[in-house]
Amino acid sequence: MTPSAPAPPSVRPGGVPGRRAPALRGGRAPRQGSVLTPYALVSPFFLCFAVFSLFPLAFTGYVSLTGWNTRREGSEATFVGLENYRHLVADPDAWNALRNTIGIGMLSAVPQLLLALWIAHLLNGRLRGRLFVRMGVLVPYITSVASVAIIFNGLFARDFGPVNWLLGLAGCDPVDWHSGLLPSWTAVSVMVIWRWTGYNALIYLAAMQAIPPELYEAAAIDGAGGWRQFLHITIPSLRPTIIFTVIVSTIGSMQLFGEPYLFDLTRNANGGAAREYQTFVLYIYQQFWFNGRYGYASALAWALFLIIVVIVLVNLVLARRVRGED
Repeated sequence: MTPSAPAPPSVRPGGVPGRRAPALRGGRAPRQGSVLTPYALVSPFFLCFAVFSLFPLAFTGYVSLTGWNTRREGSEATFVGLENYRHLVADPDAWNALRNTIGIGMLSAVPQLLLALWIAHLLNGRLRGRLFVRMGVLVPYITSVASVAIIFNGLFARDFGPVNWLLGLAGCDPVDWHSGLLPSWTAVSVMVIWRWTGYNALIYLAAMQAIPPELYEAAAIDGAGGWRQFLHITIPSLRPTIIFTVIVSTIGSMQLFGEPYLFDLTRNANGGAAREYQTFVLYIYQQFWFNGRYGYASALAWALFLIIVVIVLVNLVLARRVRGED
């Protein structure tokens, strides 16, 4: 009797002889719904971004090309092209607002970040009640800007303000903080510094706690003091965080609105009798709500958007050069 030949290996369509087709997880083929699930989960963000960011940006760009003015009926359908932008370039009030924005931004951002770095360094060390102090530095950030403005309007009052009272004890004449370029810039900058220093300090503190302690121990063994450790270990390790805070502070300074608006007691969005502290966003607000010039206000908004983009790109280029030198 001749032995029977072995049965040929079973082959499924599209398979390889002698190899079993891989089994699917759970024995089931993937359904179309399971493939689309990740996209469905992230879609709310993109939907909200499109509705509340992309659409307003595009619609503002369209309005900036029209002569829409609430004081002229039917002007919303008047296409004027780049006329609003030409008027912007020749508008002295717009340039004044831009100068005030940059000046107040520089006067507030630089001391703010330096002070935040120093506070974070203190909180990172051995300090009694560190948790209470860390919570305390965040109180100005969570305080309403309206409340902050009321307090600082009282502090910088011309006749009975505590700041002028202290200046009088030092033999100085009282200062009208609501008029004059440098006094008004200083008062608004102090408000911004008081409100945002704690926020940046906590960001720096979180970055400091991520620095390996072995670096400080090795530096101490080599005889490096606290100041040298701060300069040669802490600052280089915080460089990405410092770049981040500089960019965010720059954007926030260009969008400054609440502090100068509430510091102006007249509430007419002029930013002082001679527009001493009228920022760019405050000027946009005045043109839109007070003057009803929707087209021109939209052109101002787009100009501010482009200015912020340019400033951020310059910061990124400088940051890359600094990294390249290292």
